[in-house]
Amino acid sequence: MKVHDVMTPDVIMVGPDASLAEAAQLMKQEDIGPLPVCEDGQVFGMVTDRDIAVRGVAEGRDPRDTRVREVMTPDLVCCFETDEVEEAARLMQDAQLRRLLVIDDDRRLVGIVSLADIVLQTGDDKLGGETLERMTEPTP
Repeated sequence: MKVHDVMTPDVIMVGPDASLAEAAQLMKQEDIGPLPVCEDGQVFGMVTDRDIAVRGVAEGRDPRDTRVREVMTPDLVCCFETDEVEEAARLMQDAQLRRLLVIDDDRRLVGIVSLADIVLQTGDDKLGGETLERMTEPTP
């Protein structure tokens, strides 16, 4: 089964020049924690509610004046929509992530896939259990 078959295609995203307050409001409105940071379909990074709290507010930055690009995580682990779900699960295990951005051959964002998506759509509880177990292992 391909990642395209299990991913969530309609991804809520934010621009790199949005304020932290705007990103937080979008997270609240959509009831989500991670937001891909994109411009013209190109992915620049990921900003999470934790990034806003730890890299923004805890450092004394004004959420209305601080831009998402200042606190986002620029290093991303992505998979291709044509990858097998087992490959996506392996990437999740290696990077200890519960979700991956999904890109097409032009490296444009086309979706997001979570561990829950993989388990629910494939019915492969063993793969889900192995992935979760590897994600929670301490890193050396």
